[in-house]
Amino acid sequence: MGLGGCIILIAVGAILTFATDWKMQGVNLDLVGVILMIVGLIGVTTFSSIARRRRVVVPPTTPVVEDDRVHHRHGYNDGYGV
Repeated sequence: MGLGGCIILIAVGAILTFATDWKMQGVNLDLVGVILMIVGLIGVTTFSSIARRRRVVVPPTTPVVEDDRVHHRHGYNDGYGV
């Protein structure tokens, strides 16, 4: 489950806990909402700790060789008029 799924769990849990007044026999929707919010928060913290530990491996690059020659560019650059 990614970060988006965790945020959806938190949102659904908050809706069930704070924005509904449904009564179901045998099911406490407030408790279900709190459980969903807790699971979402655990997922967000786990996702962020894993993302923080990831290291970006930069592929090796070719060395830059600087050209010490002096270029005199008079006239056109494409070889005409040299």
